[in-house]
Amino acid sequence: MGTNPGFLSFVLVPIWKEVARSPPGRPGPAPDGGWGWVVLLSCFVVTGFSYAFPKAVSVYFKALMRDFHVGYSDTAWISSIMLAMLYGTGPVSSILVNQFGCRPVMLAGGLLASSGMILASFTTSLVQLYLTAGAWAWLSLQPLLIMLGLYFDRRRPLANGLAAAGSPVFLSHFGWRGGFLLMGGLLLNCCTCGAVMRPLAGGPGRRRLLDLSVFTERGFVVYAIAKFILVLGLFVPTIMLVNYAKDAGVPDAEAAFLLSVIGFVDIVARPACGALAGLSRVRPHVAYLFSLAMLANGLTDLCSARARSYRALVGFCVAFGLSYGMVGALQFEVLMATVGARRFPSAIGLVLLVEAVAVLIGPPSAGRLVDALKNYEIIFYLAGSEVLLSALFLSTATYCCLRKPRGPGLASDPHPGARDTEAENDGDLGPPAAAIAAAQNSENHVAPEAEQSEGKEDEEGEEERKPVLGGSVETLGKGGF
Repeated sequence: MGTNPGFLSFVLVPIWKEVARSPPGRPGPAPDGGWGWVVLLSCFVVTGFSYAFPKAVSVYFKALMRDFHVGYSDTAWISSIMLAMLYGTGPVSSILVNQFGCRPVMLAGGLLASSGMILASFTTSLVQLYLTAGAWAWLSLQPLLIMLGLYFDRRRPLANGLAAAGSPVFLSHFGWRGGFLLMGGLLLNCCTCGAVMRPLAGGPGRRRLLDLSVFTERGFVVYAIAKFILVLGLFVPTIMLVNYAKDAGVPDAEAAFLLSVIGFVDIVARPACGALAGLSRVRPHVAYLFSLAMLANGLTDLCSARARSYRALVGFCVAFGLSYGMVGALQFEVLMATVGARRFPSAIGLVLLVEAVAVLIGPPSAGRLVDALKNYEIIFYLAGSEVLLSALFLSTATYCCLRKPRGPGLASDPHPGARDTEAENDGDLGPPAAAIAAAQNSENHVAPEAEQSEGKEDEEGEEERKPVLGGSVETLGKGGF
């Protein structure tokens, strides 16, 4: 591939100059527009790097096994460590974002990411590769997700889908050393993207470095458990796919192209699913849509376990890319709507830490099974079963445990967003939480009398309201169920 590492920097140089010229403060008609579209473009680029590289590395597994004389399980650790560092440093990133803001954290993360991947291209042992390649991902993902939530509210599902679409496979035709070196050059663009993460209002404020009170919310606990089970199997097919195809007799170039098929379908599915999730009839039930996406992904793994021909593998990649894209577009939207703006920086860090544990278990265990059994079929069955279990758990828990009761008691248990608002009034919030609170108060404020009137109309017009994980239309911007 002829991509120049400085190409994206060339494209984003005007953005960098705009940042230097622009005065501090709130930039334009955000949320849902203005400078938010520039932030969205940066999110698209960084997300592409964050999720494409661990998948692209699997293209080099055969060469790494040959050069370092190791098995599948050892090479699978490379992708697992990349993803684990991306997820596992979540609490640290949350603390840094709460203390210093998103922009400096992303700038530092871009430099660390580039340095790690460049050093990885000069390693002479697999352990050195673990230590250098694993360091690339930390600090890169959380700040952009937080900023995306600040700049978009009404259009947030679509924005999440568009940002997550930046994750196709960028590399396929380089040796592993050249590929890692190219990745290091590309990752410097994270610094450029970080520069546009302009805070919406004010200077740094005082707030908790890591808010552990999210564990008191049933919705967050359900979401975290579901994501742990999901990540055990979600990444296994993409990490094992290229080697599976090569062992089935598919030429190297065509086997690597399978990842591109997943990436291209993924890039279409994510914004489409984001637009669907933003519809007024769908958004109150976004947790069920998320469960449906996971269900489709798990069934795809199970149905494709015996795919051996290249045509069958391409069909699997199309179906997998579609369901995988839906999962990617919805996962953070559900969390944002569940915990609310104030708790999201801490919640995302804690959830990513939970996922880091799962990703260190799933792919390496799958690689060890391949080494022991010399059979990929059980890997797809196992991964599909784990994803299906996650879907069933989330949908069942949402329906049985997270609905509000009928009748007068409905008003006695305020949703998490209401408690967040009360807590915000008592504390001094810094950006980005203060900006979201201000935007919500100015755009969504309703007088108490109007709220009572609306409540009476709702009681008369609806037999039952079923708030679920992910929030209802009224509370999505405030973090309720």
